[in-house]
Amino acid sequence: MKRSLFGLLLLISFTLQAQVYSNKEVGKKNAVAIDSLKNSEYPYVLPILGAKATKAGFQLPYSAGLSVQYIWQKSDLVIDNLQVGFNNGPLHSLDEVVRFKNAQSEAMGVNFRPDIWLFPFLNVYGIIAKSAPSTAIDAGIYVPDQDGNWSEVIALNTKADFQATSLGFGLTPTVGVAGGFLALDFNCTWNDIAELDKPAFAFIFGPRFGKTFKLKKPNSAIALWVGGFRLKLNSGTTGSMNFDDLFDTSGLQGKVDNGIAAVGNKQEAVDTWWSDLSNIEQNNPVNIAKYERANSALARAGTFLNSMDEALNDEESASVQYSLDKRPKDMWNFVVGTQYQYNKHWMLRLEVGMLGSRQQVIGGLQYRFGL
Repeated sequence: MKRSLFGLLLLISFTLQAQVYSNKEVGKKNAVAIDSLKNSEYPYVLPILGAKATKAGFQLPYSAGLSVQYIWQKSDLVIDNLQVGFNNGPLHSLDEVVRFKNAQSEAMGVNFRPDIWLFPFLNVYGIIAKSAPSTAIDAGIYVPDQDGNWSEVIALNTKADFQATSLGFGLTPTVGVAGGFLALDFNCTWNDIAELDKPAFAFIFGPRFGKTFKLKKPNSAIALWVGGFRLKLNSGTTGSMNFDDLFDTSGLQGKVDNGIAAVGNKQEAVDTWWSDLSNIEQNNPVNIAKYERANSALARAGTFLNSMDEALNDEESASVQYSLDKRPKDMWNFVVGTQYQYNKHWMLRLEVGMLGSRQQVIGGLQYRFGL
């Protein structure tokens, strides 16, 4: 399949902040710098309380910044409550019937982030991003037999590519600790993809702890940090796509025909088993539950495959409607990063996310100036 409704379920928010924080100068070797800060006049309007923070010995970054970041990520997904319909007909539940062996998203994109330090301890920023997410799915349609054993009747393997535009905002409370920094980044984004009925919402929380090391060149430094990355998506996704955009029809007709035949054979076996039971056995609640569950699953699988067969033979372009719930397999992963500050205006950043079921790499360039 060249496109998949399942491919709509992960929208990555390219929203990680550039790593610039207020640092408190400490130690005897910084005595001259501390005295200089305390005796200097702070020349900018922002951040609010910037003059008091400087006199308290804090080295403040420039109060405004513009950053561009390139981000790549890969993440495993969990999908539930799948419903599918064709040509604007009713949606049919495919729980149990469709089973996902693997669902993995991959995305790359660029974001632009203007920011200001509103207070010495609070950075506020906006997010504008363009991304190209894709999702690879390995799934199958499963149905039971008369003994309650489930087996696959058709495999569905697909990779879908999309384009997304994201807008959002974020807050980063920070505190300087013994020459280092602690930052708690919160941001929200609304991600627009043409195939979705409405923009998808994502919330990211990223705590980080690090330390900045001065270099010999004036105002240059290297910062190192470790932390976490937590992603939460709105669970519900609904939308509509053209059938031909959703499925690669090459060889699909044969797979659908074989699936319909397999469902018919399973239904015949279930009906034969039921008719061979005695009246007492048919009134047994265990057998009733087994029979009703098998009939329900077989009917849903049959309806889906027959509808797909009709769409394949539709002379006009058929459409597919869908609804599903999705979430990252792991909400948290570990991050480690570094930033090279060439001077107080220019910074380069690299961060890598690992562990858990999500990996990510972020590279960025930032320019800062005073307001």
